[in-house]
Amino acid sequence: MQFDSGWCDGAVRFESPHFNQRPLAEVSLLVIHNISLPAGCFGLPYIDQLFQGCLDINADVSFAPLQGLQVSAHFLIRRNGECVQYVSCDDRAWHAGLSRYGERDNCNDFSIGIELEGTDTVPYTDEQYQSLIELTQALLLEYPLLTIDRIVGHCDIAPIRKTDPGQSFVWERYLSKLKEYTETMRS
Repeated sequence: MQFDSGWCDGAVRFESPHFNQRPLAEVSLLVIHNISLPAGCFGLPYIDQLFQGCLDINADVSFAPLQGLQVSAHFLIRRNGECVQYVSCDDRAWHAGLSRYGERDNCNDFSIGIELEGTDTVPYTDEQYQSLIELTQALLLEYPLLTIDRIVGHCDIAPIRKTDPGQSFVWERYLSKLKEYTETMRS
């Protein structure tokens, strides 16, 4: 995977209007999320529609609270492993909301958000882990301030509000592959 102006050539591109410029042009944190619309349903077009600002809130009763919501992520990894990009990594996507990492607030300012199509309790697919690992490896190469130690869940930066990626996400499976990769790169 390669990047051009923050766009990944290995991702399907569905541009979102919900972004703006980063205040410091810094990318130094990776945030892992999960999403499904409606909750627990997979393979439907509603995540794309939400991030593109065209979700029909009448399509499901659970969508009513989403009316007028302006939200996006940089990436979505579908259950089949397909990677979709909505916002250039060089821009600020609106994925973290009220958040804090270390001594810094507003994680959207300096983070990349990756959504996994899923829930806190449904296991993620092998294809999702493989795509997430490949995408993360490419991001680590492209953005030198990103490190394995600066990869967190949404639950870590907004612990009172969020629980994702949830107990179904196997951090060790993901991080061990990244550690192998970074050790190989140093050799």
